Amino acid sequence: MKRGYTMSPADNDEGGGNGEKPRRNVPMPPQRDPRQNRNVLFFLFAAMLLMTFFLLLGETPQSGKSIPYSEFVTRLTNGEIKKVKIIDRDIEILEPGDKGRTRVANTSFIPYIDDKLMDLLRTHKVEVRGEEKSGNSFLSILLNLLPWVVLIFFVWFIMMRQIQGSNNKAMSFGKSRAKLIQGNQKKVTFADVAGVVEAKQELAEVVDFLVDAAKYRKLGARIPKGVLLVGPPGTGKTLLARAVAGEANVPFYSISGSDFVEMFVGVGASRVRDLFEQGKKKAPCILFIDELDAVGRARGAGYGGGHDEREQTLNQMLVEMDGFEANDGLIVLAATNRPDVLDPALLRPGRFDRQVVVDAPDVRGREEILRVHTRDVPLSSDVELEILARGTPGFTGADLENMINEAALLAARKNKQRIGRDELDEAKDKVLMGPERRSLVISDLEKANTAWHEAGHALLGYLLPHTDPIHKVTIIPRGRALGLTQSLPIDERRTYTREYLLSQITLLMGGRVAEEIYEPGNITTGAANDIERATQLARSMVCEWGMSPRLGPLSYGQKEMPIFIGKEISRHKDYSEKLAEAIDLEIKTLVEGCHDQAKNLLARHSKGLAAIANGLLQKEVLDSKDLETIMKAHGIEKMSRPAKKAASPVKKKTARKA
Repeated sequence: MKRGYTMSPADNDEGGGNGEKPRRNVPMPPQRDPRQNRNVLFFLFAAMLLMTFFLLLGETPQSGKSIPYSEFVTRLTNGEIKKVKIIDRDIEILEPGDKGRTRVANTSFIPYIDDKLMDLLRTHKVEVRGEEKSGNSFLSILLNLLPWVVLIFFVWFIMMRQIQGSNNKAMSFGKSRAKLIQGNQKKVTFADVAGVVEAKQELAEVVDFLVDAAKYRKLGARIPKGVLLVGPPGTGKTLLARAVAGEANVPFYSISGSDFVEMFVGVGASRVRDLFEQGKKKAPCILFIDELDAVGRARGAGYGGGHDEREQTLNQMLVEMDGFEANDGLIVLAATNRPDVLDPALLRPGRFDRQVVVDAPDVRGREEILRVHTRDVPLSSDVELEILARGTPGFTGADLENMINEAALLAARKNKQRIGRDELDEAKDKVLMGPERRSLVISDLEKANTAWHEAGHALLGYLLPHTDPIHKVTIIPRGRALGLTQSLPIDERRTYTREYLLSQITLLMGGRVAEEIYEPGNITTGAANDIERATQLARSMVCEWGMSPRLGPLSYGQKEMPIFIGKEISRHKDYSEKLAEAIDLEIKTLVEGCHDQAKNLLARHSKGLAAIANGLLQKEVLDSKDLETIMKAHGIEKMSRPAKKAASPVKKKTARKA
């Protein structure tokens, strides 16, 4: 179990259009009962078995046993044989059976042509019957082939039933699995998409070309053949594609990148060909490929080399997008959150000409997204979406939608008619920090240690000048953390200063320092995540961002990122052992310096630290107003930022006149 002071919001991606007119309700023909089909199959199989049995029975002798020809001659000479039937070279000895019927007693085979056999039979007055062998007759051939015909028919019948039952999928695995958005489905328009103004403008141009292509063609303009939506998960890339389908009023095919690749070699390329053939038949048309990185990764990096199935699929896609054949009126729209792993040939002009960045929304975009998701949600009068947007930095559209849904579930659980500010705050904390775990059994000693740990984070967050304001502190377990300190930034940051990063490391060290003050010499594992993050920040400052005065503005260590894995698994060491020791020493100096600063500040304001810890033990949750009250009661003021030096005026040089 760990303790931390912030939690990052989880990301999640979102995933209509125009199609054919809805068909009238046509009465379906009566369906055959499946039990009747099973009965027919059973009788066919039983008939085949009976027929085979009788055919085999007809080919075997009726009764008796086979005896040598010499024994047959001996018995004939002794007068023991009265009747025989000769069929080709088979001699059947006949004897009277039950009810006067004749039965076959024994059978013998003539091993050679015996010219004296007929004289011998006449001499002993034996009744001879002759019969022609039916092995070459048409009926015999038909009877021998009939079981095989029945068997082939049975197998064919089973296969056809399987193919019809699977909607002919068994024989169409090389066809595209793209879904055509029908006109009777619920449409999504640009009015349902908020927070991505520039992306909507880029895609609105594509829609306008499909609606009025002549306006662009008379100016010699060519619409982009492909538009790639790039952005982190949950920012609304798939939702934008659905909005394009709803606005364009043209056929819209949707497919995932993983639907191309199959276990059979060449299926992916076949499905790509089929997808573009379908699109050309319905041009003007839009083809949307979601999660393009599943099939568009750079070639030559996989385990299969050039014969990898994904590479064959990618090659076919490259040819279809920009090959010898023209694709007029066909626009490929794709989405991915990993553009760095895509093949360069896929991103060149002529294929994906335009890349549209769909990033996490800013405060204004979050407010617009909240207004879209709360259009059909009853809100209380105390809810202010502008304040709620400022309190959700880093949230994506999927996070905000999830927060509204969680708030609605909480309000329904409390039997409320409207969603209030309390439900929204609780839902925001749940999305940010995870669900509460009040049932977790924690000892009083561990609870007190957690309270002091979080109090250290909160006090330093109030004191340090370059940190974000503390929004809430809690010792209620959430997710995998025993306690959390949440801070909300005032401004949207895209870059970070060295002072801000050092303040963050000092803030992370506050939990461990507070534990040392509470119980000197007795530290716990609760600061494991804080130490890991502080070390990573210090290493990035030294090795990536050039923020070490001692080592200078250099980058140390080249990242090795295998494309088929897509994540950094190693760092190439491109510096000497002596420099490696200097890097380790600089990282240690930064972290220990921040640790000493945290220790000095908390020791100087130990009464305020104890007051925050006691307040957490009593209330379990302290918000920003509670912290402000405790700080004023102990006369603690926030450290002021050092004043910046005014820029010295530049003296202008005047040119002498000649």
